[in-house]
Amino acid sequence: MSNSWHDKLLGGLRRTSDRLVGNLAGLGGARLNDDTLDEIEEALIASDLGPATAGKVRQRLSEGTFERDMEELGIRLVVAEEVEKVLAEVARPIAIDAFPRPQVILVIGVNGSGKTTTIAKLAHLFLEQDYAVMLAAGDTFRAAAIGQLRTWAERIGVPIVTGPEGGDAAGIVWDAVKKATEIGTDVLIVDTAGRLQNKRELMDELAKIRRVLGRINPASPHDVLLVLDATTGQNALSQIEVFKEVAGVTGLVMTKLDGTARGGVLVAAAERYGLPIHAIGIGEQMGDLRPFDAREVSRIIAGVDTERK
Repeated sequence: MSNSWHDKLLGGLRRTSDRLVGNLAGLGGARLNDDTLDEIEEALIASDLGPATAGKVRQRLSEGTFERDMEELGIRLVVAEEVEKVLAEVARPIAIDAFPRPQVILVIGVNGSGKTTTIAKLAHLFLEQDYAVMLAAGDTFRAAAIGQLRTWAERIGVPIVTGPEGGDAAGIVWDAVKKATEIGTDVLIVDTAGRLQNKRELMDELAKIRRVLGRINPASPHDVLLVLDATTGQNALSQIEVFKEVAGVTGLVMTKLDGTARGGVLVAAAERYGLPIHAIGIGEQMGDLRPFDAREVSRIIAGVDTERK
């Protein structure tokens, strides 16, 4: 990771880190009895790390390894180690390895999660890796979504396949795959409708897209990415639950981590669902969505890495 990305992580996760450090304040330097351990566990749950990770930290601290009085930094180092174990299992960049090309990536998420912007940032990430990219505007439910994606495509210089508002999303995806195949595109990123008010309607639409893709290549779609807005905190977990059911999510992208003190939900999502977290978003620039290093992020969240490199 470049130094500037490390700086962005430090700045972007600062509110999350400050919240965790604040919640643990005053719990160091005391004998680690059951009451203190209970308080530490509750402080970590209040920091959105999730009960499973909080329980593992408590277990580590109670195992007798820490018989002496323990300062807050020591507690946070244990938190960092346990969080790293969780994140290391899921921190996996998307591998572009489909054959035949293109690799089809369906991107799903509720409206307002930053889905369309995330698609542009993903496209930028793949372009940096010298892959040829195409976009497909499969969210035909909103004219604004089509227009926004077209603007992004023009800005980053990639082709896009669109249709009319209210058009058949599966038909647009079919056209996009055909075109991508013809011109030798490596990655086709497909926007999809983000409405959850009618789960059945959304499920039917996604199922139709899957059937159409399957006729072209049984392995397609190769990835189904759920974009999550970290500022929604625990609500992000319920979105994973719903979209796993309706869309067969294969991986996650967590955005807007710089806009919240609730970034601990990244850890809770990893712990509960074990889905690959392919990238995290910190900031508004095109290069501000990237794969992450589990150790680096864990130490920043736990407040034990505060130095700019």
